[in-house]
Amino acid sequence: MEFRIRHWTHLGLGAALAAGSLSACSKPAPHETATPSEVSAPADATPAADASSETQDIAAGLASSGGEGEGGVAVDAALTDPVVYNIALAVAEAHVRAARDAFEAGETKAAGEMFAHPVSEVLFDMAPIFEAQGVDDFTDLLTDASAAVFGGEGIDQIDARTETILAALQAAAQKAPDNGADSATIAMGVVSDMIDRSVKMYRAAAGSDLYEPYLDGYGFYRTAEATFAKSEAAIGAGHPEAAEAMRDAIAKLAAAYPTATRPDHLDADQSALTVAVSNVMLAMSE
Repeated sequence: MEFRIRHWTHLGLGAALAAGSLSACSKPAPHETATPSEVSAPADATPAADASSETQDIAAGLASSGGEGEGGVAVDAALTDPVVYNIALAVAEAHVRAARDAFEAGETKAAGEMFAHPVSEVLFDMAPIFEAQGVDDFTDLLTDASAAVFGGEGIDQIDARTETILAALQAAAQKAPDNGADSATIAMGVVSDMIDRSVKMYRAAAGSDLYEPYLDGYGFYRTAEATFAKSEAAIGAGHPEAAEAMRDAIAKLAAAYPTATRPDHLDADQSALTVAVSNVMLAMSE
């Protein structure tokens, strides 16, 4: 099924609101060289030598336009790298989890915007990748959820919409490209990326009085937590030190992000959070 998101007229009310209100999805403080909204390819990521001609054609088209989508999504790498592909999905998942929890907390405007934002930030530029992998278009689920929030639907309906979106993201994950990486390796890549983004967004939130950076970071934390919970046994079996480092980092993030609503004071130890991220990366490299 073709993705129908190449024109703003197809993005719906929610995406238009998100584009105006959450532009660039709460970029971190100016001194950061890369935003947590970016989905970066691993340094050694290269297209598979036996890639199909269709995949090569898509890659060539993406390369001609820079290979980077809005928000820095490395869509060319996502063609062949399941970690990058799944990180793109995880970025969308983070917005969805944050949106639902914000809605439950009474933050209606932020929730509506967060449901829609992945369409313009990630999914818009991942569309040719999803189409090549045979993923059905699910973007309407997000824009419809956004419109439903602004339209006055209740928590039960929004919860149901959220679960439907998460199921669609999981279905898309099942069609990730295969480069030989096992499920534990892919999960580690996603979890570590979400942890890193969450810590960076906490730093950005602490440097301002804005709600959006906090909510972004909260969503990344919740997605790291959920992804790790599903893969903890597999990661622990093959990479026990990485699993322990991830548990520690997620526990610290849980304390830093106690709720979807921003606390009056963001007083988590940022040095400890940074060390926790470093420990995760170090453990993964061993």
